[in-house]
Amino acid sequence: MVQTSVTGRKSLGEIVFERMQRAIKSGSYQPDERLPTEHDLAAEFEVSRPIVREALQRLRDQGLIYSRRGAGSFVRSIGMKQPLGFGQLQNAADLLNCYEFRITIEPEAAALAAARHRPDTLAPIATALTLMRDATDRHAHRVDADFEFHHAIAEAAENPYFATAMIALKDHIAVGMRFHGASVKRDENGLSYVFAEHKSIHDAIEGRDADAARRLMREHLLGSRARVFDQPAAG
Repeated sequence: MVQTSVTGRKSLGEIVFERMQRAIKSGSYQPDERLPTEHDLAAEFEVSRPIVREALQRLRDQGLIYSRRGAGSFVRSIGMKQPLGFGQLQNAADLLNCYEFRITIEPEAAALAAARHRPDTLAPIATALTLMRDATDRHAHRVDADFEFHHAIAEAAENPYFATAMIALKDHIAVGMRFHGASVKRDENGLSYVFAEHKSIHDAIEGRDADAARRLMREHLLGSRARVFDQPAAG
């Protein structure tokens, strides 16, 4: 079994376990759905298969998954309800409510990420930023990279409630991001400007400037909402 270091950092097994646990509890996997193979999970998390097996065993010990001989691991159906009861996004008012909620929680998540991030939790933020930069250079917008940037910040906050809320809201957030991407692409420099906003947030988090990270995330979300709804970016 992989052990934590003497500095108290989480082991890779713990990190994989916690991320899979959040995915299962947030409803990313449906009851009785078959999980990816150990090989696929190892590739997804960029770890060895023994580390994946360690994480899967902990999930079994908690009763979150079960195994079928020769068939793999499956999500248990007992108690597998989403912890947050978000329904389908129905209209513009729902999207405004989603932005209002994000403006409330994501700036604080960014501040906590600045204070608490480790190399292994900062790296996914930087990776998503790189994908966004490459898309911007092609005058394109990648919703997946945009979402992963914000989700990785929630993960780096080291409070599972932030990351779980982001996963539960993923489909809602993606709608706003698609509208936002289409809006900024109409401006020749729009994508570059928005990329710069994301880079500033990353740099504040990397530099452990919690106040700046909080402020920049809030300004980014207010600006995003304003661009989608063509309104002033006032708080």
